[in-house]
Amino acid sequence: MKTDILIIGGGAIGSAVAYFLKLRSPGAEVTVAERDPAYGLASTPRASGGIRRLFSLPENIELSNFSISFFDSFADTMAVDGAKAGIGLRKNGYLFIVPPSAREMLKRNLETEQRLGCNVVWLEPDELKHKFPSMNVEDLGAAVHSPDDGWLDPHSVLMGFRRKARSMGVEYLADEVTGLERRGSAVVAAILKSGARVEAMHFVNAAGAWAKEICAMLDIDVPIEPLRRFEHYFESEEQIEPLPYLKDPERLAFRPEGRGYSGGVPTLAEPRGYNFEVDHDYFDNVVWPALAHRFPQFERTKCRNTLPGLYDQNDFDGNVIIGPGAGGLVNFHMLAGFSGHGLMHAPGCGRAMAELILAGGYETIDLTRFGWKRLIDGTRLPEEGII
Repeated sequence: MKTDILIIGGGAIGSAVAYFLKLRSPGAEVTVAERDPAYGLASTPRASGGIRRLFSLPENIELSNFSISFFDSFADTMAVDGAKAGIGLRKNGYLFIVPPSAREMLKRNLETEQRLGCNVVWLEPDELKHKFPSMNVEDLGAAVHSPDDGWLDPHSVLMGFRRKARSMGVEYLADEVTGLERRGSAVVAAILKSGARVEAMHFVNAAGAWAKEICAMLDIDVPIEPLRRFEHYFESEEQIEPLPYLKDPERLAFRPEGRGYSGGVPTLAEPRGYNFEVDHDYFDNVVWPALAHRFPQFERTKCRNTLPGLYDQNDFDGNVIIGPGAGGLVNFHMLAGFSGHGLMHAPGCGRAMAELILAGGYETIDLTRFGWKRLIDGTRLPEEGII
C-alpha cells in the first residue's frame, strides 16, 4: 500500500501528529501503525497526567503554554458526532519545592517562565507553610507555584486524539513495523509483521520507549532507552489540606487522586530495559519515607496499587528529539525521547511535526535546538533543576 505519511506508534504523540497533519492538510493520506491497539503496555495510559509550565528551557515552556491551552478546550475540539472528549482536567496547580542550595536556580526558572507569560508565584518557606500547613518546610529554601497548571486523565487524551484522527480520515493499522527500507538519503517503505509493505513520502518515529528499535532497523544509534517507573496509588489515614501536583527535591512527585493520591519517585538509577515487573518493596523503601518526611500525615499510609510504565528516556540530555537528520535521512522524523514530558507536550509537538512535514519548517514554536543536530555536535540541552 501507499500513503503520504506513515506514523510509527499510535499513542498520544503519534495520534496528535496524525490529528494536526489532517487539520492542516485534509487531503493528505496519513497512516498510523500501532502494534498494540489495546494499548496494554503503552506508556500513555500509565503516565501520571501532569501538565505544567514549570521548566527552565524556553522551548518546553512554550510547548506547555500551547498544550495546556489546547487541553482547556480539548473536550470540544476533539468531539466526534457531538460526543465530547472529556479528559478529567483538573487545574489545581503545580508546586516545585527546593532546598536553600537551589534557590537561585528556581529564581532563574521563574524569571524565564514570567517572561514567557506564565502565571507563577514565588513562595518563601513561611508563605509555603501558611498556604500548606501540613507540609514540613524546615529543609526548604523556596517554592514556585503555578496555579493554572494541573493534571488530566492520560488514557482519555489518547482516546480523544485517536477517535478524532480516525474521524478525519486517518487510517490506523493494527500491525507492527518490523523493517524499514532505505534508498540513498530517504526511507522508502516500511515492512509490517503481517507481511504488508507500506510506501510513504515521510516516516515519523513516534514509538516512545521503543523508538530505538525503529532506529536500529536503519542502523541508527539513538540515546533513547526504556526506563521503568512506578505510578503508585496510596491513601492517608489522616486528613491533609487540598494539594496541587507537588514535586520535591528528592524526586518525589504526587498529586491528589480520588480519595487518595497518585505518584512516585522515579529514579535514573533504574536499569534500562523493557521491564514491567512490580517491585513491591519500592514504595515502602523509597516513596513512603519521602512522603512521611514532607507530610507527617503520611506516617500512616497504605499503597493500594502500583502500575509500572516506561519513560522514553533520552540519556543524552533528557529532552525530546524532533525532526529529520538521523542517519542523514531527510524524510525519517524523530519524535521521541520525551523522558516523562510526552503527554503534556503532545499537542505542541504534534503541531510542530505537522509544520515540519507540510511546510518544511517551524512556524509557531522554534524547536530547532531539539533537533538531531545537537546529538551530532554533542551539544547537550538539559533542563535545569527539573525532574
